[in-house]
Parts: sequence; C-alpha cells; structure tokens
Amino acid sequence: MALRFRDAIAGAPMLTMAEVAPHVPRPVTLDVDTRYREVGARSFGKGLFFKPDFDGAEATWKKPVWVKAGDLVLSNIKAWEGAIALASEEHDGGIASHRYITCVPDPARMITTFLAYYLLSEDGLEQVGLASPGTADRNRTLSLGNLSKIRVPVPTLATQSAFVRLEAEIAALKAKHAAIREANAALRPATLERVFSAAEPISV
Repeated sequence: MALRFRDAIAGAPMLTMAEVAPHVPRPVTLDVDTRYREVGARSFGKGLFFKPDFDGAEATWKKPVWVKAGDLVLSNIKAWEGAIALASEEHDGGIASHRYITCVPDPARMITTFLAYYLLSEDGLEQVGLASPGTADRNRTLSLGNLSKIRVPVPTLATQSAFVRLEAEIAALKAKHAAIREANAALRPATLERVFSAAEPISV
C-alpha cells in the first residue's frame, strides 16, 4: 500500500488543508432533556468510537460539535499520534467535545479516505507533529491555524479513487483472513479432542 500510495502522489500538487479540507464546525446547543451519543478518536489510526451516551444536563465541557458522515475528525491534542479518523454513517449525528476538529474535504478535489491515509502516513504524521507544538508528555495542541497550513498531495480524483478501491479490497481480504484464523483457532481444540477420543487404546 505504501508503494502504491507513493506512486499515486508522485508529481501531484501540494495544497493546504484550508484549500482542500477546511475546518467546518457545527456547534451543538445542548438540550438538558436530550440524550446524546459522544464520539471520540483512538490514537494510532484506530478509528472513531462511541463513548457512553449522556444527557444534556450532565455535560461538563463547552462548545461540542456535531459529527457528520464523511467528516475527517482530528483530536486537537492527540492528532500528532494518529487520533485522526474518517466518520462513517454510524457516526453521523454523534457529537464530539471541543477537543475535536471536523474537516470537510472539497469533493471536487479530495476523497476523505485518501486524505486520511496521507495524514496517518509517516510523512503526514510528521507534518501534523510539527504543527502540534507542546511540552506535555502526550497532549500537544494542534491549532486551527497550524492545521490549515498543512500541505497535502492532491492527485486527480481518478487516481485517488483507484487507490481507495485498492485499500478497501486489501482491508476486506485482511478481514477474511482474520475470520479464517479465528475459525481455525476455535476448531483446532475440538478437532484434536475428536481425534484422540476416537483413537484406539495402545496395548502394552
């Protein structure tokens, strides 16, 4: 995948995040009588997850934002270690705390999956790290200003689409192999038990 991606971006123009995937905040006005789903992002490129639902009256943080399918969601304190993810249909309508940044790629220029792959690549994370100054052990803040200046490769949409299809095919193949390994692991003890229970006793 890394080699294919390198080929895909070879000679591609480099544009800023502000040009291809600007920050689009959707402020949430919390209602004390409404229950909300909270979305968070795991570090190391491991995607979004749902935190426990909560009532609006229980909220302790300010300025939450709506998350929509297709958003690129970044933690402003953990993006440098890969807390960057694509929001899917299941995350649509969830909310995130003020610590999260929602970016919306321009569909005429950028496919979100392609952008996420780049930002989570070695080169992309290096740029995000440089844009996230700080001295805390793990909390280094990515400001909106610095994020908007990060430059990303923008090949043609056809090139992006071909790479995204390949990535999806490989992901499906990995999932299939993982399911086979899991099934084999579950089957092995039962198979060994049947083999040994059916074996003839050895005379001595």
